[in-house]
Amino acid sequence: MTSNKKSLKTSISLIGMAGAGKSSSGLALASKAGMNFVDSDQLIETQYKETLQSILDKYGYIKLRKIEESVLSNIDFHETILATGGSAIYSSKAMEYLRANSCIIFLDVPLELILKRVPSFLDRGFAKEPSQSIEDAFAERQDLYKKYSSGIMLSPSPASGMQIESGLKSSTGKGGSSTWNVS
Repeated sequence: MTSNKKSLKTSISLIGMAGAGKSSSGLALASKAGMNFVDSDQLIETQYKETLQSILDKYGYIKLRKIEESVLSNIDFHETILATGGSAIYSSKAMEYLRANSCIIFLDVPLELILKRVPSFLDRGFAKEPSQSIEDAFAERQDLYKKYSSGIMLSPSPASGMQIESGLKSSTGKGGSSTWNVS
């Protein structure tokens, strides 16, 4: 009998829009599961000693996305819950690295809820084309989030880490995508 243990991933990467709850849900899940928690936005700010918004203002959204790609491609996964930046999905290189080293979960939150959670994106370091609206960026990103995800979590709340965990236990190691609803 052959063991599948080697193929099971022991890390999780959370993707989704700014305000989806990646950091809060990831922190809750890591705490509950006894895993490491990494927030790629915090790694960028620590490495560059500037806020994401400052980097965006100085260098533009393309440079911020390149920085994000570099940081994501160098994450040392070991029983890690990773909260990515919302624009991680623009780098196929970074997303393939995440896919090879973790189970990718898309936190799918309706735009209306995102706008309630993040009333202003002006100081958020939101990497989008300057002429693009938040609504257009949201629409553009949805297919990319779905493309890269191993599973989709609908409308997560900061306390939803346990639901993500239980959903993953039942689906990790199986092909295809799973969806979990959380109220």
